[in-house]
Amino acid sequence: MSVKPEVFSKVQEALVDALGVDDDEVTEEATMVGDLGAESIDFLDIVFKLEKAFDITIPRDELFPDDILTNAEYIDGGKVTDAGLAKLKERMPFADLTKFEQNPLVQDFGNLLTVKDLCKYVETKTA
Repeated sequence: MSVKPEVFSKVQEALVDALGVDDDEVTEEATMVGDLGAESIDFLDIVFKLEKAFDITIPRDELFPDDILTNAEYIDGGKVTDAGLAKLKERMPFADLTKFEQNPLVQDFGNLLTVKDLCKYVETKTA
C-alpha cells in the first residue's frame, strides 16, 4: 500500500529541510537513520516540522518506543523478546516490523523506520 502523494510531499519537504538531503534521496523505502543519516537530535526537528506541516501533535513515545527498548521485561540478551515485539506492533501499527522480527537486535531498531512508515504514521494522525 502506497502513501498519499500530498502526505509524502510534505514529509519529504520536512526531511530535506531537517536533514539537508536531496529530494531524490527521500524515497518511501529510505530508512531514516541508515539511508538519510538522521540522528537523535534530528528527530526533534523532524517531529517539530511534521507537527507544524500537518497541524498535529506527535507524542515522543509513539514514534520512539524507548520505554519498550530499555525495559528488561521486553529485552533479553540485547534482543527484543516476543512480548516486546508484540508491544512494539501494538504501539507502532504503522511500521513494518517484518525484517526486524527476523533478528530483533535492540541496536538495530533505530535503523528500522522508513519514510513510508513515517508517512503512514502521519496519515493515521490526520485521519
